[in-house]
Amino acid sequence: MLVWVFCSLAAPALTSHDPFRFVGEPYLSPGAPGHVFGTDHLGRDMFSRVIYGSRTALLVGLVSAGISALLGILIGAAAGYFGGVIDDLISRSIDVFLMIPVFFLLILATAIFGSNINFVTLAIGLTIWPSNARIMRSQVLTLKTRPYVLASTAAGASPWRLLFTHIIPNGIFPVTVNSALQTGSAMLTEAGLSFLGLGDPNIVSWGQMVQLGQRYLNLSWTMVALPGLALLSLVAGFSLVGDGLTAVANPRLLRGGGTK
Repeated sequence: MLVWVFCSLAAPALTSHDPFRFVGEPYLSPGAPGHVFGTDHLGRDMFSRVIYGSRTALLVGLVSAGISALLGILIGAAAGYFGGVIDDLISRSIDVFLMIPVFFLLILATAIFGSNINFVTLAIGLTIWPSNARIMRSQVLTLKTRPYVLASTAAGASPWRLLFTHIIPNGIFPVTVNSALQTGSAMLTEAGLSFLGLGDPNIVSWGQMVQLGQRYLNLSWTMVALPGLALLSLVAGFSLVGDGLTAVANPRLLRGGGTK
């Protein structure tokens, strides 16, 4: 994961070719002079495209997960702390969101409003927040009855001060764990949309590269394998980080052998 983060930040220094320019013969194999990963069907450098594709994957994954975490924390905290009608309305809204197939909703949204990468990122973030909201709500329901919160309430602390000073900071870790897992999921979602032709054509996307490469498998299988393996490694990295954070949050899983 850190390797891909470094590659995305240092992309201009690591690559010598523009990922959109035709710089060589088509279908060059990996290891060809000047093209360590070869070229695609249009003669574009595959190494540059894979490296710049990491920027798209990380941008979509991190920003989408950040939007999801922010909305989930605020909405879930409000539901858990205030309860009553507010909790009922938010909980029913969360149930409705969870019943809707997210990927189908995203396909519909991009087909109607366009496939700009900023819109796709925002749309993914706005559709995956309910799980974070449910986690935060359960945390708040537990924390708001703790002695230090009750003591602050007795001392005259306002509800918003209690939420942002005492409750949310102490209940945010499970949301962080879930957001790490959502980052990888968001990357796969964007790649899936790009593979279906609903991605932004003005950026380099690993899903888009796989979609183009599968047409030319008999001529250059590396056009599919390289972006596919890149996506697999980055998503696996975030999944393993999320798995490790889960073990930190619940050490009993380690003692019970549930997580390594």
